[in-house]
Amino acid sequence: MTQTNGIRTSSRYSVLDGARKATGALRKVAAEQLSPSILQHLEAVTLTTTTDGTQIYFPCPFKETEALVALKSVEASVAAAIAAERFNQDESERKIEIDLERTAAFGFSTYIATIGGFGKQDARVKSKLKDTDLLKAQSILYRRLSANLYATKNPGEYFHIHGSLEASTTLRMIGLEPYRPDLTDYRECLDTIESHVKQFTTAELETMNAKERQAGVTALKWDDFKRTNHGRALLALPPWEVTKLNDSSPPAAFPSPPTPANPTSKPQILSGIRVLELCRIIAGPAIGRTLAEYGAQVIKVTSPNLSDVPFFQVDGNTGKHTCDLDLKFSSGRRTFEQLLRTADVVLDGYRPGSLERLGYGPEQLVELVKGRGKGIVYVAEDCFGSEGEWAGRPGWQQIADCVTGVAWAQGKFMGLDEPVVPPFPMSDYGTGCMGAIAALTGLLKRATEGGSWVGRTSLCQYDIFLLQLELYDDAVQEKIRTEHDAAFFDLRHADSVDEVGGRALRSMKRAHPELFDKQLMQTAFSKGYQEEISWCRSPVTIEGLRVGFDRTSRPNGFDPPTWDGWEVEEAVVDG
Repeated sequence: MTQTNGIRTSSRYSVLDGARKATGALRKVAAEQLSPSILQHLEAVTLTTTTDGTQIYFPCPFKETEALVALKSVEASVAAAIAAERFNQDESERKIEIDLERTAAFGFSTYIATIGGFGKQDARVKSKLKDTDLLKAQSILYRRLSANLYATKNPGEYFHIHGSLEASTTLRMIGLEPYRPDLTDYRECLDTIESHVKQFTTAELETMNAKERQAGVTALKWDDFKRTNHGRALLALPPWEVTKLNDSSPPAAFPSPPTPANPTSKPQILSGIRVLELCRIIAGPAIGRTLAEYGAQVIKVTSPNLSDVPFFQVDGNTGKHTCDLDLKFSSGRRTFEQLLRTADVVLDGYRPGSLERLGYGPEQLVELVKGRGKGIVYVAEDCFGSEGEWAGRPGWQQIADCVTGVAWAQGKFMGLDEPVVPPFPMSDYGTGCMGAIAALTGLLKRATEGGSWVGRTSLCQYDIFLLQLELYDDAVQEKIRTEHDAAFFDLRHADSVDEVGGRALRSMKRAHPELFDKQLMQTAFSKGYQEEISWCRSPVTIEGLRVGFDRTSRPNGFDPPTWDGWEVEEAVVDG
């Protein structure tokens, strides 16, 4: 114990202090993105916890909770600035709180969400879900493991192949059949695929990968990534960036506040704001989920002919409407453009250039809504960012974690001389938070300055921010290791994200049961799923405002493609 100003405090590492330092670091790297009104609120943010603030929940060496608390602090500060603009309330008196436990839960929320009492890794959950795994790239283990980290021909070099939601192209690329009904054992699948990856060097795999336009990548260490041309390009950028498009639309005031969900409800900053979300998996939907939490009407638009991970929709679609539209066909395009006429925000989570090729890139959107008297906000998230030589490459969370050095740092923390993909898709959620900040900032700028705005962020940019916070020191890392199950540290480079996440989850439930307290969750019946669903509560509390959803989740394609008929579920609002 140490003594400070007469107060006895623990000498242990403080996550609270670490989160404050992370917020200070974020202020520096994102300085040009933070207006004086946002900074004014950021100064007043208070961090809360039900513990002593020293609990490090995740079995990894990264300051994940601290990074996410910093981002949630900025997010809440932009929200408060919008409230001041929209409701003409005194900025100086608004209290903002960020809860540490809820923030940590947010970082792996799809792993603690449940439907019908079943979580992501319960085999029985499949019967509760809509099957959107159209190409069986998730449900067939062999095909699932086409997205995994493997050793290569050169000892000590590793490559993360990634079959995305299709699998067949990557498997053929390394000389394997797309389907192997004879392979059902986890270890046999891993050994079979790795034996083929080992026939190639990382350089050869990079060439093959580029030819087939797959999402694989060589696993680099942090110092090596920083020396790449792409690493240098991203290091020169802020974690997210909001810039003005060529549009002279006048300032667009926020809509008149609608009638509250119930007589006792507080106002929501984005009530009446309309968002079209063209995203899949986690990071992009996390942006839309956050905007729905602030009151926006969010329609998730997916093609019925494209796969999506079924369980991720349970958490990711909370608060939204969902509809099916295929934008490659004229009927889908007509309907989408009708929705676009009154939309305020478009979210793009697809491969760079995909929406441009369909005619819906940011400049094209400005033309489509020209003359309506208000601009539009376009926000894109991807893997590699919008600048640098790898900007056009496809990728996912594991790809960013491997290329930036996160996976190598995780492996070293586990006592290995090899990379291991870290537990949980936390870079997805961090990127989702940065995308939400960009969307909120764009809406604030549209209201105060006019015009249309584009926000951009990426998984790699989140990982850069995380790694720039530096790892926990050796003593703290050793403490984390002693708290967690030995079985977690038996993992190796080729163990899947499901295996890594499952072992981490079991260890965390034993070591930190407080993170799984029911008070951190909200539960309500979903009409879309016809099941009871539980999801994590918002980490953000802002005095005088409601931060929370109006409705439960539903599967993709559940609602008609219209801005009419938005239901408010009182059990969710009151919960």
